[in-house]
Amino acid sequence: MPVQEYNPEVVLRTVEKEKCTALHGVPTMFISELNLPNFNEFDLSTLRTGVMAGSNCPVEVMKAVIQKMNMKDITICYGQTESSPVITQTRTDDPFDAKVETVGRALPNVEVKIIDPATGKEVPPNTQGELCARGYNVMKGYYNNPDATNEAIDEDNWLHTGDLATMDEKGYVRITGRLKDMIIRGGENIYPREIEEFLYKHPKIYDVQIVGVPDEKYGEEVAAYIILRPGETATEDEIREFCQGKISRHKIPRYIFFVKEYPMTASGKIQKYKLREQFSAGLVH
Repeated sequence: MPVQEYNPEVVLRTVEKEKCTALHGVPTMFISELNLPNFNEFDLSTLRTGVMAGSNCPVEVMKAVIQKMNMKDITICYGQTESSPVITQTRTDDPFDAKVETVGRALPNVEVKIIDPATGKEVPPNTQGELCARGYNVMKGYYNNPDATNEAIDEDNWLHTGDLATMDEKGYVRITGRLKDMIIRGGENIYPREIEEFLYKHPKIYDVQIVGVPDEKYGEEVAAYIILRPGETATEDEIREFCQGKISRHKIPRYIFFVKEYPMTASGKIQKYKLREQFSAGLVH
């Protein structure tokens, strides 16, 4: 490793100096690299491949990594620790749309199906449901925790991931959200990733996270936590105006917070539950 603690400038400097051909990271790492003020000063021409994984990989970020960082053969991996950890992956020869919009197809000797969480029955192609996986990669169970194991793995050895996804006729999977992250506003199901993907297209937005927060009238409301690009300013009304007529009215964030950073794990995963806690504690305004 070039650094003990992640630093985007040191990473790109190392890529240039060592003429690296591959670069791995979570989306937040690639976002911070792409948005360095001196990004264009680094010679990244030797980069060819790598992996983006760990959390949802925004389409606009994948496009930028391919086009601006020369990583034509980058792939997306999807999985979780319980699956050792990869379930699906894009291939280097996949069509461009599949490489940036999906998490690929199941790895060899791994089965994937999408089920209705309420009934447990498999859903038709291109229908949203919970992603389940079965194969050599699935864990035997949680250590000394049979109850949690039985909740995660059913009697037919299918791992229930808790992730919402669709799978097309060719086996390409699109992750659409987390069951526990789904926002239920006045009986309407809202999936944060759809709103996040839309807001990533705003030219002033560096990163965005959508979470559900408590509301007395609707049960939950949509809150957007936005990090702006360096040197940019924006207002709540400006963001809402950007949404008008482009996404459904009930999906437009009721609350918009401009923040400098997100609570994260040591590996760079954003902790959405802490954003909800901050709202409930009145720590953002």
